[in-house]
Amino acid sequence: MTPDTKEKIDNLITQNKIMVFMKGTKLMPQCGFSNNVVQILNTLGVPFETVDVLSDQEIRQGIKEYSNWPTIPQVYVNGEFVGGSDILIELYQKGELQQLVEVALAS
Repeated sequence: MTPDTKEKIDNLITQNKIMVFMKGTKLMPQCGFSNNVVQILNTLGVPFETVDVLSDQEIRQGIKEYSNWPTIPQVYVNGEFVGGSDILIELYQKGELQQLVEVALAS
């Protein structure tokens, strides 16, 4: 990963309370896992931003190195890596995701 790519990822994560690196956009997810994440966040009614890794190969590879997590989507809340689709589903079902995003949005 180039220093420019790392800086770009750093900026995206720090400038957005909830940041999702995904395939497609929040209006048009391009895979089922990305769609799951978008649906959960929409259900919670929280504002979030997305980056389409399909349109930026450097980000697509860079985010995997950045988080040391091999799959997309990747969700960051308040600058912290939360996980991918399966982890978000699990946190949502336990009611923990709602608390996590409320704390993030309040800060």
